[in-house]
Amino acid sequence: MSIDKKARPGAYLLASSHPLADCPLHAAFVAVGGKWKLTILYWLAREPHHFSGLLRRAAPISHKVLTEQLRELEADGLVERLVAGRVPAPVQYRLSGYGETVLPLVEEARVWGLAHLQRMRGSGPVSSAAALGCGEALSATPIPGSRGESTRNQILP
Repeated sequence: MSIDKKARPGAYLLASSHPLADCPLHAAFVAVGGKWKLTILYWLAREPHHFSGLLRRAAPISHKVLTEQLRELEADGLVERLVAGRVPAPVQYRLSGYGETVLPLVEEARVWGLAHLQRMRGSGPVSSAAALGCGEALSATPIPGSRGESTRNQILP
């Protein structure tokens, strides 16, 4: 089987003959499992950002990789790209309404990641989270479907 490197990641899921076409776990991983996708979704959950703001925030991410990750998130309907004014116009990225449905997963991944870091490093403080601004809870109040309210068998918009 040949792989088209320019095809959008996950496009093969549309082919019903693919063995993973009907696997919900794989579909979720394709949508949010990129190297920076969860972190980008976390930042956009807090507030919309211009591309340059995201790039500054994610010091180790390259311009190319950030562009790819944002395009994939936009193609999956999780992120909206807003153009204000004429070209070259300032572009801002924000979560879409559908993108907000993934926030319980982002928060649970953050909580699990913190526990995992503490387990792997011992009980000492985890300071690298502050550097990327991804260590704090997304919300002071529980996100629907997070720790308590099950999202099992819910149909998303």
